[in-house]
Amino acid sequence: MTVIPSVLITGASTGIGAAYAERFARRGHDLVLVARNTARMEALADRLRQETGVAIDIIQADLTRPGDLAAVETRLRDDVRIGVLVNNAGTAIGGSFIEQSTDDVARLVALNTTAPLRLASAIAPRLAETGEGAIVNIGSVVGLAPEFGMSVYGATKAFVLFLSQGLSLELGPKGVYVQAVLPATTRTEIWDHVGAEVDTMTGVMEVGDLVDAALVGFDRREAVTIPPLPDAGQWDALEAARQAMLPNYRNARPAERYRTGA
Repeated sequence: MTVIPSVLITGASTGIGAAYAERFARRGHDLVLVARNTARMEALADRLRQETGVAIDIIQADLTRPGDLAAVETRLRDDVRIGVLVNNAGTAIGGSFIEQSTDDVARLVALNTTAPLRLASAIAPRLAETGEGAIVNIGSVVGLAPEFGMSVYGATKAFVLFLSQGLSLELGPKGVYVQAVLPATTRTEIWDHVGAEVDTMTGVMEVGDLVDAALVGFDRREAVTIPPLPDAGQWDALEAARQAMLPNYRNARPAERYRTGA
């Protein structure tokens, strides 16, 4: 008899996280929802319990607080029923780099990089030992596009992509699937955080469409899923170009163009 693993989802009170909760509940997975807003999580959990019959636990946590983060880490380490982690919690801040306060930037980095790193670190050894399970990290196409002008946010999402790719190479042979999901502009509350009006933007993807596409990639076991990208060959070409450079990184001497007198 196949045991359906529980799924722990961060940032689960609204937006992408709430959509993941609904989709996994309808697949028959019990859930552990993590977010700051308990009332929203309770409302979501009550509805999904009634509609799907799955068991749902709630952890109220601000993942920028070490104590709250540690509590979620403990749950991931100790609860053997949890076989899927969805690292979705994240935020953005408005303004240019020189306008952003150091404290705001530090909180952004803590939530977007430190939290998913620590949560992945908490569950990965157990999944690797059992030889199954999955870690889903929600990144962003901004992590590939410094031209979009969100320097720190993009840097955190580049970290998420790199971490996901590295963990995929390390954990994949041990039976653990790692997926990076890279949304573009999606209709979530993150735009309120940067002072932008999403209804004035073009090319805005609905949350349900984004998560449904991400789950197609999940079922296919894609390492990187980019729902808005029409031509998968463009990503393949980028990866091929990157990998073609790898042998040259081992050269013992500087490239000809950097040698004195060249």
